[in-house]
Amino acid sequence: MTKDKYSATWVSHSSISDWLICPQAYFLKNVYKDPKTNHKISLISPPLALGSAVHEVIEGLSILPVNKRFDESLIAKFDKVWEKFSGEKGGFINEGEENRYKEKGKEMLRKVMKNPGPLKNLAVKIQMDLPHYWLSEKDNIILCGKIDWLEYLEKEDKVHIIDFKTGKKSEQSESLQLPIYYLLVTNTQKRPVKKASYWYVNLDKKPVEQKLPNIKKAKEKILKIAKEIKLARQLERFKCPTNGCRACKQMKRIINGEGKLVGVDNIRRDVYILPRASNTIPDGKIL
Repeated sequence: MTKDKYSATWVSHSSISDWLICPQAYFLKNVYKDPKTNHKISLISPPLALGSAVHEVIEGLSILPVNKRFDESLIAKFDKVWEKFSGEKGGFINEGEENRYKEKGKEMLRKVMKNPGPLKNLAVKIQMDLPHYWLSEKDNIILCGKIDWLEYLEKEDKVHIIDFKTGKKSEQSESLQLPIYYLLVTNTQKRPVKKASYWYVNLDKKPVEQKLPNIKKAKEKILKIAKEIKLARQLERFKCPTNGCRACKQMKRIINGEGKLVGVDNIRRDVYILPRASNTIPDGKIL
């Protein structure tokens, strides 16, 4: 088959995760477009807003010279980034809730400033706006995704994959995130991968190294799922395994008119919030 990225099926860690949770949710998040705007739709929530803001601040350091990365306070940078997520734009139902999440983000960044670790070392930037490669030319499938941080291990001329985590839950051992990132990094830049880590910036002072996956087995597993997704798209068959799980119900609420449009994100998705009662958020608690 002739390579054609426009007709190819593109898969990523987030879209594969959506598929494994619920094919119907996958469709609503990755395929469906609002007929009025021709945009895909997305749902913003306080935890997502917090994670996006913290990630943007930390990841933005990689394009700066090593000796300039902490010239400006990360808190000051965070305040500027937070404007994108303030109020309804971040899914917040009141000022108190927003302030609690905002302070949580500042706590994380204060920890990072005190313990910058690999952020003070050289970093590798993959020279693509969206890193991607042909997972299978035969099947016309492309694997894509952005890597949070690639530390350059100068003595060995290798790289260290680092993924920042802002939530409280640990990544499950069966997660495909590191296998997908391992494949992407291996196939989109020239240096071999030495190691990979998760950095739970809410909990830990440094990255926690993970066992590298077997790259051959990782590719086989991811390609198998990608083929399932491609077939479902061809057949237009996306069935929820429980006939209405939380993941797809939320997106259906948006389509049914229950959501409120609060903006358009940087990849041209219409961003919505869903109504919540103020009394569902215990005072002082970060969910």
